[in-house]
Amino acid sequence: MDELGDLVDVNALAVALISVGGALGGTLGGALLSQRAGRAQAAEQNQRADREREEERAEQARQAKRDLYAHLNTAARAYRVAARDAVEAAGRGEGIDPILLDAAKEAWAEQYSQAQMALARDVLHIVSALNRSLGVGYSAVKQLPSSPRLDEAHQRARAWFSGPLSDGVYLLRVVLRHDLGVEVDPDFEETAMQMLAALNSARDSFAHALAAERSQAG
Repeated sequence: MDELGDLVDVNALAVALISVGGALGGTLGGALLSQRAGRAQAAEQNQRADREREEERAEQARQAKRDLYAHLNTAARAYRVAARDAVEAAGRGEGIDPILLDAAKEAWAEQYSQAQMALARDVLHIVSALNRSLGVGYSAVKQLPSSPRLDEAHQRARAWFSGPLSDGVYLLRVVLRHDLGVEVDPDFEETAMQMLAALNSARDSFAHALAAERSQAG
């Protein structure tokens, strides 16, 4: 009977150990699964946070680009208008106040300097052409008082600011809006190159006329 009792006790102990082992195994297995799930959740949260930070940086870059383009467009328009107004004032026999024109020139120069560091090459190509065109217009205004044929000089300057240079400022706006994706035109590149060629040709002719006038005045 003692041997039978001992055998029963051993079996009971074995069953108990198996039960405890199963419980521990289940607990450990559950803990491992929980840890894995936690790590997967943490990894997903980190990836989501990375995506959100990347989207935020991209949006900040887009906003900075929009701001730069808006300021560049505004400065170009203000510069052209200030120069045109100076020509009109001179045509009325009024003195040219250099303060407004020079302030507009400096504002454009500041925006153009920033644009040179940020614009794509094709956009910068057009902006640089407009910068040269604005500069020729500025020279024309400064040259007006010493022109030997004042009426002719006024007419030439008016034609420049109301024609080719006005078209050049319009081209800038269209190019910037296209680059931002605001305007979509399948023929944009061809049209832009035609307008740019017209601007460059008109500027060269205008600059040549100014140079000839300076040589006559000298």
